[in-house]
Amino acid sequence: MGRRSRQREKRVQSELPDAPTTDYRDADGNVLTLRGSLTAKTRQQYARTLKRGANREDAWQRATEFLFERLAVSWTISGLELTGQKELLGRYRMASGDERRFVRDSLREHLQEHFPELEAP
Repeated sequence: MGRRSRQREKRVQSELPDAPTTDYRDADGNVLTLRGSLTAKTRQQYARTLKRGANREDAWQRATEFLFERLAVSWTISGLELTGQKELLGRYRMASGDERRFVRDSLREHLQEHFPELEAP
């Protein structure tokens, strides 16, 4: 990426309003922070992701990961805060069953509150 592209990207990012966030806590005190906004295009991509797939379970898993990738701002686990997109997605992919359940339940609650028009995975 060239210098002008980086400058343009910084300018565009600084012009975007900060999206509100919501924290979700599990029984162990871990905190998942989710973004409170999605673009119209992202909402369309999510709807397509949820509908396609070899089977319903596959589509459901892909849609959950898609939402996590788009909405997760940070995830604090055992006092360690993860904020980078790559580390968040990597941690989600190696999450235990209980951690995935917590993320899925948090995403469902978040969709219901902030995006009621979207079908939850």
